[in-house]
Amino acid sequence: MNRRQMIFTGAATAASAMRVAGANDKISVAMIGVRGQGRHLTGKFAANSEVRLAWLCDTDQRVYDNAAKVAEEKSGQRPPYVQDLRKVLDDKNVDAVVIATPDHWHAPGTILACDAGKDVYVEKPASHNLREGRLMVEAAQRNKRVVQLGTQSRSRPSTQRAMEYIQSGKIGRVLMAKAWDVQKRDFIGHKEDSTAPAEVDYDTWLGPAVQMPFNENRFHYKWHWNWNTGTGDIGNDGIHQMDMARWALGVDRPTKISGMGRKLFFDDDQQTPDTMNITYEFGPKVIQFEMRIWNPYGMETLENGVAVYGSDGMLLIGKWAGSWGYKVLDSKGAVVVDESKCETDMDDAHPRNFVACIRNRKAPNADIEIGHASSTLCHLGNIVARTGRAIVFDPVKETIAGDPEASRLLTRSYRTHWSVPKGL
Repeated sequence: MNRRQMIFTGAATAASAMRVAGANDKISVAMIGVRGQGRHLTGKFAANSEVRLAWLCDTDQRVYDNAAKVAEEKSGQRPPYVQDLRKVLDDKNVDAVVIATPDHWHAPGTILACDAGKDVYVEKPASHNLREGRLMVEAAQRNKRVVQLGTQSRSRPSTQRAMEYIQSGKIGRVLMAKAWDVQKRDFIGHKEDSTAPAEVDYDTWLGPAVQMPFNENRFHYKWHWNWNTGTGDIGNDGIHQMDMARWALGVDRPTKISGMGRKLFFDDDQQTPDTMNITYEFGPKVIQFEMRIWNPYGMETLENGVAVYGSDGMLLIGKWAGSWGYKVLDSKGAVVVDESKCETDMDDAHPRNFVACIRNRKAPNADIEIGHASSTLCHLGNIVARTGRAIVFDPVKETIAGDPEASRLLTRSYRTHWSVPKGL
């Protein structure tokens, strides 16, 4: 039993007094951020018969209708809209929140929700920077909250079977994994700053991030590519692959990180790299991460995937022709196991796991401690990209030795705002 499981087990008595503990009670869930992935998750939670959607919350009023339609289609009910998440957190009837905001709101929203007594499902990466991730772990522990990161592979049956296969020793001694994010993203061009639409509460959208004028190229989805609000595609998509690679190797946090990351292709307003090649060292074990978001060619027949290398074979995890699964190749390259067409859509397994843990108070499949460790790889890769040099990391203290510039990037500057995470 690990420390997090002990915490949750110890909280079971207290949890039995919670309103959600009743086996016949519906769990009241509020959605915070309902465009894109948030709208997708709205459908997943609305379709769960154990859930009642209490609120749809977003700083942009214009996205409410589409999300409300999805909720209504799946549940027959149209949840009310609120623009200010503080109203959600003040609602004593809300048991849990789902946070699908830009990255810079993941930690503030999670910490505020934990302190308000809510369980949390938060999208990946866990945080905007490494220090915030640790504060999220502490908030979950302090408040005895269930916090699940949106790395769905942790609940995907085929991926779980792949991990069992690796752990069985059938591909021999495993010392290395390669994770890749190779797909074509959009060129966003250049846009001038402008006035935020009247329907958008831009001050709250910006939250604790450094003040900057509204710009369409830093708003919906494109916020991913700005350092003030996003973590680039390593945090947007690479997190999934590196989480699986870390899981496969059975490693926690690296000690040495090296490589490169920069813009090679896009001449536009994106700040974050379009190309990365990062090596993470965990003692004798190694993870390599490769990213190219300007071509669709992929690797090993997969756009995004993971290769786990053993002394007696290799295991590939990914999505083939729309289906998730895995393949095993022997030492001669012949396919000996083909489980590549297992699941077309298992995204609902992860929200279901979260809902189950709200009731039983067990640690979820992608508990925030796990999510923080995987997100740490994204943050350290970005630090290597931004400084242009290798770094030495202390995985216990979560510090970088002998490099003040790199150390500063473990956290960020905040403007004065009610949502600045406690503990900074």
